[in-house]
Amino acid sequence: MPAPGAVIFGCEGLKLTEWERGFFAKSDPLGFILFARNCESPAQVKALVAELRASVGRPDAPILIDQEGGRVARLKPPHWRHCPPAGAFAAFMAVDKEAAAKAVYLNARLIAAELAGLGITVDCAPLADIPVPGAHDIIGDRAYGLEPHQVSTLARRMGQGLIDGGVIPVLKHIPGHGRATADSHESLPVVDADIETLRKTDFQPFKALKDLPWGMTAHILYTALDKERVATLSPTVIALIREELGFDGLLLSDDISMKALAGSFAERTKAVLDAGCDVVLHCNGKREEMEEIASAARPLTQAAESRVARAEKMIADARKPENPALAAEFETLWNALQSRLAA
Repeated sequence: MPAPGAVIFGCEGLKLTEWERGFFAKSDPLGFILFARNCESPAQVKALVAELRASVGRPDAPILIDQEGGRVARLKPPHWRHCPPAGAFAAFMAVDKEAAAKAVYLNARLIAAELAGLGITVDCAPLADIPVPGAHDIIGDRAYGLEPHQVSTLARRMGQGLIDGGVIPVLKHIPGHGRATADSHESLPVVDADIETLRKTDFQPFKALKDLPWGMTAHILYTALDKERVATLSPTVIALIREELGFDGLLLSDDISMKALAGSFAERTKAVLDAGCDVVLHCNGKREEMEEIASAARPLTQAAESRVARAEKMIADARKPENPALAAEFETLWNALQSRLAA
């Protein structure tokens, strides 16, 4: 069976169009990513997930979503629970580190249960970026704190909760988005910190979490690493991620439709793969962009196929049975921590 394409696509709406079915069948992307525009109700999402997998003829095609909590949550009430932002858990570390870490884990288990129930197999979390004073608030309360060890600890619990709940976590944004003074959705952030500063701070959580199965790059220009190329497109930065940070999981680009990147979509696709990323991510579902990306995409490499298989095995080996008591346990712990924080 030929390898699928080294690309993950979004789709336009609540169900596939005839054109999307045909395009996905022909281009055979590795998987798909869902956004709020694709999620109306549990029954509708399940049906869309089934349609997407049927379009490529692979019942195990990865289905991704961004369900961090807080302002980055594609599934929202009333059909799905409100998930607190990472920053809320970070605040609890001041009153009880062990209980805060447990709350992160329980929250991740609850997220995983919702996702798995819909057929969604990959969550683009945890975020291990460390904001600094003066940085753009694109990270803000999405971060687990301002100190590398705390961020590593809480991001680890988030990742493990997803894994134990049967969902693949995606570590992001490697090697660190916290210093960005611009939103990479809108423009290219440039980080001028020296390499030793980056090693002591930004890189630390990613190094500590190098064993997580999937990861996502940052669309940031780090002048200490590569003065010309954004990290996602830089062989130098990708080599650092693989060698110095030791990350050997499946490496996705961040969304290549973001304005931090320049050039045509074919050029971006080629540059992402040439740099050493395993998979190109494209999210907006726009036909013209997807057609151009598909024309430049390649099949997954053998190494990438092995990383996909390794992630799936990790989940299969670690998955714990569903536990209906987790929701009540989380709520009790959350309320207790909020009371202690307010005291």
